[in-house]
Amino acid sequence: MSTIKVALYNIEGEQIGEFELDDTVFGITPNESVVHDAVVMQLASRRQGTVGVKNRALVSGGGKKPFRQKGTGRARAGSSRSPLWRHGGVVFGPQARSYAYTIPRKKRRLAIKSVLSDKVANGAFIVVDELKMAAPSTKTMAQILQKLGADKKTLVITGCGDAALSARNIVGVKPMAADGINVYDVLNHDKIVISAEQARKIEEVLTDA
Repeated sequence: MSTIKVALYNIEGEQIGEFELDDTVFGITPNESVVHDAVVMQLASRRQGTVGVKNRALVSGGGKKPFRQKGTGRARAGSSRSPLWRHGGVVFGPQARSYAYTIPRKKRRLAIKSVLSDKVANGAFIVVDELKMAAPSTKTMAQILQKLGADKKTLVITGCGDAALSARNIVGVKPMAADGINVYDVLNHDKIVISAEQARKIEEVLTDA
């Protein structure tokens, strides 16, 4: 297995060594087309699709024939809830639906590898030996990110619950665990701060995938 090396930091923002990353996960040439497909899929899946109008079957009332079939001189009508009538149903109106769809698993994995590799190549992938805290503290987490030079639009990937709680109230910062990492969030943040443990978990899932 070939590797690439990135700087390894502590929570004081000091470089304490180097960290090896699998280049089949973090060192590939990004595939922009696949990344685009993955982002469009994610955004489509987030659409609620809860819009809906009532057709003639759903509008309340209209069960009684409004007037007799013949002899009135008017066009025959079977229901006052016809789309032709005021307060009637809507023809071909929008209905609640799901916009979600999926792309092949290999494409999804290639997309996440592509965006992670891009972050590493641009020096926006910051590995910290440990991101653990004794207790939740937004102030402490803000100071840690500032020392790491990643206090704006940062994705914090940590398995520590206290660290995640500490990061969630910082504007522009989003915490998540390795198993929740996705293409859209990686692209939508300028930098990634990740614990060494979570980096290894990502490798385990994506290596040779």
